[in-house]
Amino acid sequence: MAKPLTDQEKRRQISIRGIVGVENVAELKKGFNRHLHFTLVKDRNVATPRDYYFALAHTVRDHLVGRWIRTQQHYYDKCPKRVYYLSLEFYMGRTLQNTMINLGLQNACDEAIYQLGLDIEELEEIEEDAGLGNGGLGRLAACFLDSMATLGLAAYGYGIRYEYGIFNQKIRDGWQVEEADDWLRYGNPWEKSRPEFMLPVHFYGKVEHTNTGTKWIDTQVVLALPYDTPVPGYMNNTVNTMRLWSARAPNDFNLRDFNVGDYIQAVLDRNLAENISRVLYPNDNVAIQLNDTHPALAIPELMRIFVDIEKLPWSKAWELTQKTFAYTNHTVLPEALERWPVDLVEKLLPRHLEIIYEINQKHLDKIGEDYVKDLSQLTKLHSFLGDDLFLRELAKVKQENKLKFSQFLEKEYKVKINPSSMFDVQVKRIHEYKRQLLNCLHVITMYNRIKKDPKKLFVPRTVIIGGKNKGLSHSSHRSVRADFHCRHRSLGTGNMKFMLNGALTIGTMDGANVEMAEEAGEENLFIFGMRVDDVAALDKKGYEAKEYYEALPELKLVIDQIDNGFFSPKQPDLFKDIINMLFYHDRFKVFADYEDYVKCQDKVSQLYMNPKAWNTMVLKNIAASGKFSSDRTIKEYAQNIWNVEPSDLKISLSNESSKVNGN
Repeated sequence: MAKPLTDQEKRRQISIRGIVGVENVAELKKGFNRHLHFTLVKDRNVATPRDYYFALAHTVRDHLVGRWIRTQQHYYDKCPKRVYYLSLEFYMGRTLQNTMINLGLQNACDEAIYQLGLDIEELEEIEEDAGLGNGGLGRLAACFLDSMATLGLAAYGYGIRYEYGIFNQKIRDGWQVEEADDWLRYGNPWEKSRPEFMLPVHFYGKVEHTNTGTKWIDTQVVLALPYDTPVPGYMNNTVNTMRLWSARAPNDFNLRDFNVGDYIQAVLDRNLAENISRVLYPNDNVAIQLNDTHPALAIPELMRIFVDIEKLPWSKAWELTQKTFAYTNHTVLPEALERWPVDLVEKLLPRHLEIIYEINQKHLDKIGEDYVKDLSQLTKLHSFLGDDLFLRELAKVKQENKLKFSQFLEKEYKVKINPSSMFDVQVKRIHEYKRQLLNCLHVITMYNRIKKDPKKLFVPRTVIIGGKNKGLSHSSHRSVRADFHCRHRSLGTGNMKFMLNGALTIGTMDGANVEMAEEAGEENLFIFGMRVDDVAALDKKGYEAKEYYEALPELKLVIDQIDNGFFSPKQPDLFKDIINMLFYHDRFKVFADYEDYVKCQDKVSQLYMNPKAWNTMVLKNIAASGKFSSDRTIKEYAQNIWNVEPSDLKISLSNESSKVNGN
């Protein structure tokens, strides 16, 4: 006789029937067990948690493949204009949860795994982050692929299949330690190799000009092997393709010829992206988007194919190339732009350098839940600005997430923080122009204030600085945490994503902050520092860091502490180079913005003490963030740059199998 169900179990069954359907759960359980047995060749006696993750991934992938094939069949039949997005980074993150959400399978998978006695969150955590990118450029590329699929565009992502990511970061004794990011060591259930489409890529050699045209001869060849990964749209049955290329040596290739240094090998890998230009053809049915300067060699490569192989006149080839390519710019700062030594390009790609010179010369001669797919609907949140209950619920959600993060930090890094404190977060690549130094100076200033008057009321802060490099922040943080007076008071991407998730922004009027201030109102951001005219005036006058050092006692104390080794007693000269740079070579004028930054941070603390006012500003920021959806950006690209219409793709899931089989 079956054991009677508890009230909780009855409610769960009713919920499941209403949301996902019992038959879907049974099908997923059946698929899970099938893959565990026949794909992984394991049973529950010997299977590991990673085996369970792979079984679930393959089960979800089964629901993806039919849609993937049907989407590509539709593009083949209707022949819409294609968009090719070239990027040397695709920061895809983890695929399992994103795929379940986009296919509408998350609730059913959750219930199926629960009934199998497993925890779906634990399985999701086993998946390795794909080591295909490390920053905003790669994350934007991933968002764009997702949006293009959601909008039904016939789009493809092309890039490099890196076997190792940038590195895994560990912090030991306050210093960064790099470990290999071997993200493919257990395999990748989401990709499909396509050896039948392997292509040769040429390097080195010499250029021969003859009466019959230009030839690139005596080259060394590397084979490019493509791997396809499905990119599902959100709840629309569209599945596009990301194709990544992996380097393979031909049988007659002597690896020792290339092992002349890590730099040459790195350049070799980075330039494999030019393979995609080999599948193009000279008509107006293709659009290619370059993600910053990294894949820029695709332009001379397409010109080489048109001029040298297809024998088109230069003017026609250049006209087609201009119509084909568009370009996304992320920053104009030289530190972030891709550059190659001329002698290296001349040796590695001699014909391409000739074409680059010719292009340059010609330039010198002339120059509900609908919000998920429509974030502009977030403006409807303005109607809740006066609703105290809604503001409290918003604060509750944020606090629960802070608590969850605090527990994660304690579990993974053995660091306890106060989840009720203000989380002061800066997640950026460690670089001068990202202004982490200014952040560190403020942390030390707060430390000094607490030391000076321990009984004064201070707003507790957890300062979180994330980024990859070595430097000051960990040493100052270690000293602050070690001090009795401060340890309970002060602890230690993308602005638009923070804004969408309810974070308030403190920053200069630059970059994304300008657009965010336009949408939310400058009064709803904490803007500090010099504006463009101020910087120009200071440049004209002449920036003297020592004047600020002498005029601001708090700044002087902070700099003296760093200079005297207060935060690095075992290595008192550790930060001498930083001090020297701040006084004599600081292009970003940290001292000039210090006073205004500290005052602005004081305003942040004051507002945090007024929860209603704080949460009202939070809601205004969330409501104003809809413009920053990648869906909106891709719609504008499609209409104004690529001239592409969304695909009218409709899949009937009931007859999906017969369609795939060609019946």
